Amino acid sequence: MACVRSIGSLTSVNHSQRNVPRSGIVLSSCSVLPIKSSSFTGSPVSLPRAQPSSRTALRPMKPVSITMMVKPALQFIQGTDEMTIPDVKLTRSRDGSNGMALFSFDQPSVFDSSGEVGEITGLYMIDEEGVIQSTDVNARFVNGKPEGIVAKHIMRSPKEWDRFMRFMERYSDQNGLQFVKKQ
Repeated sequence: MACVRSIGSLTSVNHSQRNVPRSGIVLSSCSVLPIKSSSFTGSPVSLPRAQPSSRTALRPMKPVSITMMVKPALQFIQGTDEMTIPDVKLTRSRDGSNGMALFSFDQPSVFDSSGEVGEITGLYMIDEEGVIQSTDVNARFVNGKPEGIVAKHIMRSPKEWDRFMRFMERYSDQNGLQFVKKQ
């Protein structure tokens, strides 16, 4: 690996001929270059850190939080989004301490590509908060051909229920689903 460093300097805008305090700037750029036969082995160079002058006090940088937006998706094989929109049924205990979601996929797209990209390892619900995983996934077969997939996700605490509901809200907004309460 070859690294190129250049040293520049900043000066205050001042038109007088007197000495103006300077602060050094080190710019680094690294790239991988093929090394042809060379007798130069080189050695690392350490440059002294420049101290800012009293006239140009540097303000400490404030940490900036970056929110990465991730399109909510369901995956059976990590890295391959499921294109079929499922029918989702939710149940919750009366005290709200646990619940279950049942996903029913009819003719999921994973059947078309599963041989090419890998095996079904679970149901992965991915959004900007992270990944929720369920390994309770079963395929339905009719006359020896895969017909659908049923996946079950169990939530054992109100915190897990709330996290799942945040995912489902994002997923339903993205895919045009709506919540219908059973009468």
